[in-house]
Amino acid sequence: YVELIIVRHGRPVRIEGADGIADPELAPVGLKQAEAVADYLQDLSIDVVVSSPLLRARQTAAPLLKRLGLEAQIIPDLAEIDRDSDTYVPMEELKNSGGEEWQAIIADPDSMHGDVDIDAFADIVHTAFEKIIDENAGRTVVAFCHAMVTMCFLQKMLGYGDKYGIRVDYASITRVQASRNGARSIRSANETMHLGEHFILS
Repeated sequence: YVELIIVRHGRPVRIEGADGIADPELAPVGLKQAEAVADYLQDLSIDVVVSSPLLRARQTAAPLLKRLGLEAQIIPDLAEIDRDSDTYVPMEELKNSGGEEWQAIIADPDSMHGDVDIDAFADIVHTAFEKIIDENAGRTVVAFCHAMVTMCFLQKMLGYGDKYGIRVDYASITRVQASRNGARSIRSANETMHLGEHFILS
């Protein structure tokens, strides 16, 4: 079987109206979260690290990669659903503002993704994770990615009706055990104890 450890990126900075695609770096607290992830995972027997190509995921992976002496395999299909957007606004900022944009998201969570085909996105993500599993039998793999990437994978794996029903906070850890016969088990979801004072309810 494969031990798959999925890590959401740390807290990024806000970018609005970028000249091109918004690809934010980690905020100072996000960099601390990345170090906390490395502290927590460094003593495991990790064989492979994969990452979304987006900067916030790669920066979250960096401290662990440095300690393990590994390089991340970049998986384009692990990029977030907003991969083509020119704006990134951290969700907790929208929530704290309580304005019309946040109320619209409460009424219809899918609206935050614009005209992206969410079902097609979920299929791409699921296929990417299944390929990672197929190629790494008997290994422990850490995947650095994003909230919707993780939630869509878990939703399809569980046959769960609500993609937002499993929350994934910044720098959280979700563990999946995948056997060769196709069985998939969630061993934990959204672990955040390792973040201590750097935990953000997002």
